[in-house]
Amino acid sequence: MTTLYHYPLCPFSRKVRLLLGEQKIGVDLIVERYWENRKEFVQLNPSGEVPVMLFDDITFCGHYAITERLENKYSAILPEDIEQKAENRRLIDWFDNKFYKEVSKVIINERVEKRFRLVEKGGGLPNTDLIRSAISNMNNHLKYIEYLLERRFCLVGNKIELADLSAAAHISCLDYLGDIPWRNFPEVKLWYSRIKSRPSFRSILTDKIVGIPPRGNYALLDF
Repeated sequence: MTTLYHYPLCPFSRKVRLLLGEQKIGVDLIVERYWENRKEFVQLNPSGEVPVMLFDDITFCGHYAITERLENKYSAILPEDIEQKAENRRLIDWFDNKFYKEVSKVIINERVEKRFRLVEKGGGLPNTDLIRSAISNMNNHLKYIEYLLERRFCLVGNKIELADLSAAAHISCLDYLGDIPWRNFPEVKLWYSRIKSRPSFRSILTDKIVGIPPRGNYALLDF
């Protein structure tokens, strides 16, 4: 059995869960509040970060190592075409680095993680100025994704690929918190609804954070 240490509103954990779901790999999910630096978890991953996957009797730490292992084991994850593969890589990097730093990381930290951290470890009230800036950045990113989807069925080509799953992992976290203005981005909404309807997404739609219920139509397929 594959074991995944994850946090429900960690976009990198969600990406791995989607990949596992797409490959129909059964997984035992263990929620890890990584900011607590639990001793047993740090022994698994000295960085103290999620996701961590126990797979084929090997411990894989971090989404890069996990994704690489799944790519090597299951060739269907990325297309064979060099140009399409390069475009997947570009957009994966866009979301996992640029989008994460400018949007996901800020909003999740301010709206969620600060509630559970001790004050001396960065906890406390959310910084509304940081949230406003991140939402402004998010809208700029979504305008670019809208531009791509006006020209493509999915982010890269005519079918859902790793770039789509990576993007959806980040966007789904923000959707949980009610921060996506869907009416302003109809193409992004249509694309997301296709991914949201896939079997690999079902467990993600059942995620719950204690004290922070999902907002709006998060769990609805027809939204």
